[in-house]
Amino acid sequence: MNKKLSVRWAYMAVGVISMLFAGVLYAWSILKSPLATEFGWSPSELTWTFTLAMTFFCIGGLLGAQISKRLGHRVAIIAAGVFAAAGFVLTSFLNNLPVAVLYVTYGVLAGVGIGIAYNVVIATVSAWFPDKKGLCSGCLMMGFGASALILGNIADAMFKSSIGWRTTYIILGVAIFAVLAVAALILKKPGADIVFPAVNKAKAADTSDISDLTSKQMLCRPSFWMAFFCISFLAAVGSSVISFAKDLVLSIDANYEALAVSLVGVLSICNGFGRIITGAVFDAIGCRKTVLCANIFTIGAAAVTLVAVNMNSLVLCVVGVCLTGISYGACPTITSAFTSSNFGMKHFSNNMALMTFTVMVGSFGATASSKVLEVTGGYTATFVMLLGLTFVALVLNIFIKKPRA
Repeated sequence: MNKKLSVRWAYMAVGVISMLFAGVLYAWSILKSPLATEFGWSPSELTWTFTLAMTFFCIGGLLGAQISKRLGHRVAIIAAGVFAAAGFVLTSFLNNLPVAVLYVTYGVLAGVGIGIAYNVVIATVSAWFPDKKGLCSGCLMMGFGASALILGNIADAMFKSSIGWRTTYIILGVAIFAVLAVAALILKKPGADIVFPAVNKAKAADTSDISDLTSKQMLCRPSFWMAFFCISFLAAVGSSVISFAKDLVLSIDANYEALAVSLVGVLSICNGFGRIITGAVFDAIGCRKTVLCANIFTIGAAAVTLVAVNMNSLVLCVVGVCLTGISYGACPTITSAFTSSNFGMKHFSNNMALMTFTVMVGSFGATASSKVLEVTGGYTATFVMLLGLTFVALVLNIFIKKPRA
């Protein structure tokens, strides 16, 4: 292999580590625990913190694309570290202040910082893998998704030790800044002299006739909007199940609380595997077929869980939750891979930031699921709704046309 090209695997490793630390934002279910105890904030108040964090995560992606374009990816990644570190460190100093301050520190500052890092790191590393877009996206997304399980559990252990939650937040903030600062110094974009391996036939069939589209041009394409809502509806299934996975198991058999708690961790693992598997499938069969397979798989996951709820089957429930974890993991991978394959790499950073708003739309699906659950008092109507969304996604999927120049 060309020595200049072989360095891309080192960049991949740096990217995965960066995403692992950036993904701690998703460990909010663990990070919020000491705040609820210390300040007595209600679950709904703390839920709003995460909703804001996800919203500003998407906004941060757009900001990161602009900073990278104007000042370079290194400045953007360092800025991401500053924002994220400020969010975590300032949260550690909260004392006798309204919850609105938490919304600013964690929701806005940390959310923006992680959003910038997510977008710029993916764009920078992906530029080295035009022949392995799926594998690259899958590995980076796995790092991001695994953070809640790995760093979340480490943070939980630190909360319960003599370190305490305030110092833990400071350590997390400093660690995120340090990792992103090092990544900014190491990562660089490929030069014009780099020769990449040829794209395989399956992927070439998907991408051979596309040009690099600006964000404005992309937004004018019906294929963008169909893919956007297709992925959003698929993500809504995973977002919903993640929000009530523990309670779902307990609704079937309250005696299995230990299993219910463990299943939350298993869900994260399946999420990570789903990202890698989707990336490998993408590289093997191309974009169009991969998105369709992910859609069908999500239909199966929702259907199995619906049957489990109606049959009161714990085994099927566990299977359904695991399948949902895998299908949810496919969403961020196909978001990244679809964007690069259909709209090119020249404006990928900004285009990816816009496509990432599927995360926010999907979270509204989770909110709707919670409302249906609250009104009906059972999971049947909730999963009927989610299953309906997957079929709407399938219709959109079928009509997504092959990209044209």
